[in-house]
Amino acid sequence: MLLSRSFAAGVVGCLTISSLAASIGPKVTNLKIREQDRLQDIVTWDNYTLLVRGERILFYSGEFHPFRLPVASLYLDVFQKIKALGYTGVSFYVDWALLEGTPGVYDDSGIFNLQPFFDAASEAGIYLVARPGPYINAEASGGGFPGWLQLVNGTLRALDAPYLDATSLYTAKVGEAIAKNQITEGGPIILLQPENEYIPPNNVLTQTDREYFAYVEKQFRDAGVVVPTIINDASGKGIFAPGSGLGAVDIYGFDQYPLGFDCANPYIWPAGDLQTDYREIHLDFSPTTPQAIPEFQGGSFDPWGGPGFNACAILLNEEFERVFYKNNFAAGLTIFNIYMTYGGTNWGNLGHPGGYTSYDYGAVIKEDRTVTREKYSEAKLEAVFVKTSLAYYTATPQNMSIAGQFVNTDEISVTQSVGEYGTNFYFIRHTNYSSLASTSYMLTVPTSRGNVTIPQLGGTLTLNGRDSKISVTDYKLGRINMLYSSSDIFTWQEFDGRTVVLLYGGAGETHELAFTGNLPPQPSCTGNPVVKDKDGYTIIHWSVTPERQMVDFGYLTIYLLWRNDAYNYWSIEMPAAAPLGNFTSLTKTSVIMKAGYLMRTASVSGDILYLTGDVNATTPLEIISGASFEGTKAIYFNGKPLSFERTSYGTFISTVEFSPPSISVPNLSKLDWKSIDSLPEIQPDYSDAAWPSCDKPYTNDTYRALTTPTSLYSSDYGFVTGTLLYRGHFIATGKETTFFIETEGGFAFGHSVWLNSTYIGSWTGIAADQTYNQTFTLPSLTAGKAYVFTIVIDTMGLSENYNIPDDAMKQPRGILDYQLAGRPQSAITWKMTGNLGGFNYADKARGPLNEGGLYAERQGFYLPNPPSYSWPSSSPMTGFNSSGVRFYTASFTLDLPHGYDIPLSFTFTNASTTPYRAQLYVNGYQFGKYVNNIGPQKAFPVPEGILNYHGTNWVALTLWAQDEGGAKVDGLALTVDLVALSGIETVVNSPMPGYSPRPGAY
Repeated sequence: MLLSRSFAAGVVGCLTISSLAASIGPKVTNLKIREQDRLQDIVTWDNYTLLVRGERILFYSGEFHPFRLPVASLYLDVFQKIKALGYTGVSFYVDWALLEGTPGVYDDSGIFNLQPFFDAASEAGIYLVARPGPYINAEASGGGFPGWLQLVNGTLRALDAPYLDATSLYTAKVGEAIAKNQITEGGPIILLQPENEYIPPNNVLTQTDREYFAYVEKQFRDAGVVVPTIINDASGKGIFAPGSGLGAVDIYGFDQYPLGFDCANPYIWPAGDLQTDYREIHLDFSPTTPQAIPEFQGGSFDPWGGPGFNACAILLNEEFERVFYKNNFAAGLTIFNIYMTYGGTNWGNLGHPGGYTSYDYGAVIKEDRTVTREKYSEAKLEAVFVKTSLAYYTATPQNMSIAGQFVNTDEISVTQSVGEYGTNFYFIRHTNYSSLASTSYMLTVPTSRGNVTIPQLGGTLTLNGRDSKISVTDYKLGRINMLYSSSDIFTWQEFDGRTVVLLYGGAGETHELAFTGNLPPQPSCTGNPVVKDKDGYTIIHWSVTPERQMVDFGYLTIYLLWRNDAYNYWSIEMPAAAPLGNFTSLTKTSVIMKAGYLMRTASVSGDILYLTGDVNATTPLEIISGASFEGTKAIYFNGKPLSFERTSYGTFISTVEFSPPSISVPNLSKLDWKSIDSLPEIQPDYSDAAWPSCDKPYTNDTYRALTTPTSLYSSDYGFVTGTLLYRGHFIATGKETTFFIETEGGFAFGHSVWLNSTYIGSWTGIAADQTYNQTFTLPSLTAGKAYVFTIVIDTMGLSENYNIPDDAMKQPRGILDYQLAGRPQSAITWKMTGNLGGFNYADKARGPLNEGGLYAERQGFYLPNPPSYSWPSSSPMTGFNSSGVRFYTASFTLDLPHGYDIPLSFTFTNASTTPYRAQLYVNGYQFGKYVNNIGPQKAFPVPEGILNYHGTNWVALTLWAQDEGGAKVDGLALTVDLVALSGIETVVNSPMPGYSPRPGAY
């Protein structure tokens, strides 16, 4: 702000010498598109890029799964944050398990309706890649396969009729939804990925593999999908590449997760993990298509017992983006998707057993939708640059990363990429990519004025540890030719006969840039750049300082920024007429501004400039360039007018005031909690007459043969999610001394066992075990007396089905084996239960996975307004002193201020070593599965829309003590994650149907 005022006053701080006439590059011309067999002519491609309606687009996208954010009115918020990064697209999976929880019944109503997601993408101007599977992996339960698929007597992900028949309803219905929203119908979807990471054994495709993949493609074509197909080949071996025969897709791409998933060592970058052969892989397998990586690492999953997602965000931080993303650009990528960009939440048991409730992923947008990680800002600097750089779209990479090439030291490697219009890009990194050294270098490159060694005016350039730079030569700024720049460029804009360009560097670095052309001899400057005329071009030599520096030639204004200050700058595209709307086009104008936390949209109507964004502190606002501002009479921010000043060099300066609002959230320990026993099954008078009998002498699950007289696999009786309960009845002989049991529930699962009302032990779980067996010593039994074992098993989701043809998704849940000492297995007769109704689940609003089989869940007491008025008052913070499960519920009211985004989390305090498991329900949605002896998650974000910010909320906990001494929650608080004055649209609550007595509940 102060720099802007001093610049307006004409402060001069640079040495100037006259310059020569401008060298103006050729105008953009349409390049010939390779002829293709097309079902449509809107989305086409050649060996460089995708083209939409004949215009090249850089498909720079972020992964975002609608099913991990069950509040449709928040989709636009996330899309706008992705658009503000400079991304042009989003890739999304669809979770079959949530849409066809009951075999033969496709239900996409309420929170599972994809249409609001598509509509929000269109409004934000985000193109979509649809990835409906039917298999998606995605760290989702079953890899997106519904649990009833365990009962299909056929090989999964294969040309096997029972499996193919099982997919038919889903692919037809989701294919129809995609077809209605593809670009040919006015929607945002421009690409389709059938299946996901299909890797045959030994990476060798058989004819059967080809026929299977072709079948999946045809399912979507038969549903009306006509946009091009793309593949994400996790092998990098050319699987189903164009021209490879049956099953081949239109565009080939391969996945890359170079640093892996070792978040426990977030500062270690192993040797050999930076690949420099991406270009060669592409040219080997798909030279006639754009180079694509449909999944590139944007974070990491984290397992039960892991270090937490903040550690993942360190491992895959802004330094990782600088080195690895720029290495991708050096290879010439023009289809580039970051997995994940917004992770979201594995609410309602939808996650796989290898991960916990959070799916934050260490992504640029956190699980609570905040953008406070530095990696968000770094991603923005890079994406805006490549999107703005037309010459990059058709550039040709040369030899990748040769040590000492173009520089005077082998410690640095440089890749040259030769673009059109004479522009060259130089991607500069340490030869040892993980180096922490600060290395001085000189850069010698060819230009239109001959070879130049940079810097020319003294000093050296510097590459700091785990950094990378993109230097350019003959880079076109409209009519103006930038002869070279050693520093990174954020963006530039030509408007109203003026050109602005923003460059940035790291703290303390020296940089140099030059322009050909007849620049005015006396520029105005702030800071201390040196301006000198040499050999017919003008050189600007500068050192990075925290304070902004500027050089103004009248029609050319140059911003010289410290990288951390550049983070505060935004380039927001202006809307255009239909059909372009808010979608990216190189013909559109952007508004470049300095703001703060987040800018969302910019538009002009008449003489009024409308801006939307978020601020979390009083924020200076400077509008640098954009549409013609000559007649601007008013500026609105989030619908409210701002006072502003106009500077002598045409920018506007203002301030967005922020006054922290009064926020009141309840003290959860002070609520009037009501409690009820949620394990009545261990009481002497309990009857399980209504439970399904485990009487099948066979299993429909082909993964593992039975070792028991009848199946005790939960899926055989329709139960595949959450907590399972078993009751084993027998008549004692009095000689039974031990009881052996083996159970399976997925990683970090647990179980507890009672004999009648007597607790006999638990498996409290560890992160590494999916199955466990124990032998319990029994108390003395009375001959001829009836006894019952009650077994509670916490399942953690179904296994994924990544390896083909492993059928790992069919790994059973429940009891695998048992033995009562001295008795045949048939001495025990079993019953079991899970969520009420099993596959015919009761809670249609929240879907098939949201509830498990605990008594309070079967009764629906976790829903809003349960019949708790007569229950005793008892707090989970007091807990109980015996083994078992109790259910707690309470209500509270929120009245948070409108016009703000205020993410909230439920945060557990864990001071206890007593093992327990808890489930957190908020207005009926299970938004937390907490295992205190495994962790790591303690804070559970719950979005507005699940929380009612302007009314009554119901919170519920199931508390399972896995120790005879009982359990309590040491602390549970509702915490405020951020307060931002926000341009977010009004959030509409997701469906919250309350309690009513459930017919048939037991």
